[in-house]
Amino acid sequence: MTENKSKKTGSGKFKLAWGITGAGDQLPETFKVMEDWKKQGQIEITAVLSQAAIRVIKIYRLWETLPDIADKILLEKDANTPFIVGSLQTGRFDALLVAPTTGNSVAKIVHGVSDSLITNMVSMTNRTKTHVFLLPVEREGQEVKTTLPDGSILELLTRDLDAENTTKLQNMPGITVLDTPEDIPMLMKHNVKE
Repeated sequence: MTENKSKKTGSGKFKLAWGITGAGDQLPETFKVMEDWKKQGQIEITAVLSQAAIRVIKIYRLWETLPDIADKILLEKDANTPFIVGSLQTGRFDALLVAPTTGNSVAKIVHGVSDSLITNMVSMTNRTKTHVFLLPVEREGQEVKTTLPDGSILELLTRDLDAENTTKLQNMPGITVLDTPEDIPMLMKHNVKE
């Protein structure tokens, strides 16, 4: 399990589809982790942005950073466009990561709603052997401190309903729920194929 070579692609690089939702919480931290991981040169990243993510990334002034992280950037037009689901289902990616994941996306995923590109990607990928990793921003009993675009801190409480959905997500086969952005690089080790 020490070899990091992608078994599906044979490229020597871990191929990751990175779905980004409209969550501002943990967004700067996630970008920092992804940027550091990319600099190590072991990964090829295709970023897939929801329509809300496009707006939020621009608000957080991370739009200019994204091309330094992602080898390819796909922008959601509808639930199946651009058609990345086929590439996920046929093993062209080693894993799907959605980080950060909004409470709205988590609710849709646990209730089988696939009406956005991100939720469709999770639903269709979860039907294969390609592993899905999610970093939900809503946790049980968690008071969230998030950094706003201006650098100030905003404290938010997690609604019970959102916490329950995250718990349901943790119990879904084929999905691994990450606790922090710092956990993201571990998915490569978790996903190495024998």
